[in-house]
Amino acid sequence: MAERNPETHVIDFRAAEQLLAARDPRGAVKLLDSVIAEHPENTAARLLRARAFFAAAQLRPAQLEFELVLEREPDNAFAHFALARTLQRSGQDARATRHFRLAAALDPRPEYVRAAGFDTED
Repeated sequence: MAERNPETHVIDFRAAEQLLAARDPRGAVKLLDSVIAEHPENTAARLLRARAFFAAAQLRPAQLEFELVLEREPDNAFAHFALARTLQRSGQDARATRHFRLAAALDPRPEYVRAAGFDTED
């Protein structure tokens, strides 16, 4: 196997993005595993791996990764939203609602506001 270095990790990260976009989340996870093993502090790689786990319906690993991202970046609206979707899919509706609301409070994108239930019209 070729020697791993920072450049190959960047290439793997970009390839994982492409695999996820091409609907191959398991392939993306495989590439990201080596990146994260060498750079466990890399939040972008962890967020991408969380998205890949979610896309592969591996909800528990996705939840753990999104939670780890939020420990490091508690103001990451996308991570709150994605964690909420993960929790919702796994039947944890009360926890999901909390994260939907946090996402909407941090970033009032229409999809975040809708999911949080803040767009109800009287």
